[in-house]
Amino acid sequence: MKRTLCIYGMTGLLTLGFNAGSGVGETHISASVASDKPTTDTAALALASANQGEKVAAQLSKEPSAATQVLEKLSNAVSNEYIIGAEDVLDITVWRNPDLSRQVQVRPDGRISMPIIRDIVAVGKTPTQLADEMTVKFKEYVQNPVVAISLNQVNSSNIFLLGEVAHPGKYPLKSKTTLLQGITIAGGFKETAARNQIVIFRFTETAPGMKRFTASYDDIVLRSGITDNFELKPGDTLVVPSESMVVFPGR
Repeated sequence: MKRTLCIYGMTGLLTLGFNAGSGVGETHISASVASDKPTTDTAALALASANQGEKVAAQLSKEPSAATQVLEKLSNAVSNEYIIGAEDVLDITVWRNPDLSRQVQVRPDGRISMPIIRDIVAVGKTPTQLADEMTVKFKEYVQNPVVAISLNQVNSSNIFLLGEVAHPGKYPLKSKTTLLQGITIAGGFKETAARNQIVIFRFTETAPGMKRFTASYDDIVLRSGITDNFELKPGDTLVVPSESMVVFPGR
């Protein structure tokens, strides 16, 4: 399995490649620097990074389990490039064309409005894909356009926590978040919470409407119900009912 880490700096682009081989603890690390104007600082950065990589490789060879730990940490990060959603705010820069550069919010219909090229669909694309598409469209009006898109605000990935939690409301889903982590974000349970009767509502792609899940805090923590501590998805709604609702469901 190969992992690549790219670091952008004033001196250029530093690329670190981690290649975990089939053998236990077998790791290959490479470093490369790309820069329009190579400098002594860039070369020094590449050399220092390569030396650091050798130290990491030596450590992994001494501790076979370290390779597994590194991969586990990487798996907790968002590995795929971000997919733009409705209400996200984008910073769009057209190099040397300030009149075409602007900050835009993705509309509920999934589109953004730009000068000259007008409306363009943004939802469902990565920033790189959207930038490439806009570059092609701008070529009809601008000589050699260079478009860069960065994500200013993440507004499309949210979860909703209701009921007997300390701070109910809408929360942004910025990374992989489990059920228990979601409850922690909302400040944890209130004393009146029926923590073993958690209900989760989720939109489904295969069928219209929402699907209903249930989960128990005690099962997750005390009875090895770790599979119930599943990863939350954008749009999930968690409801923690009160004990009175559970004891007297007819009232």
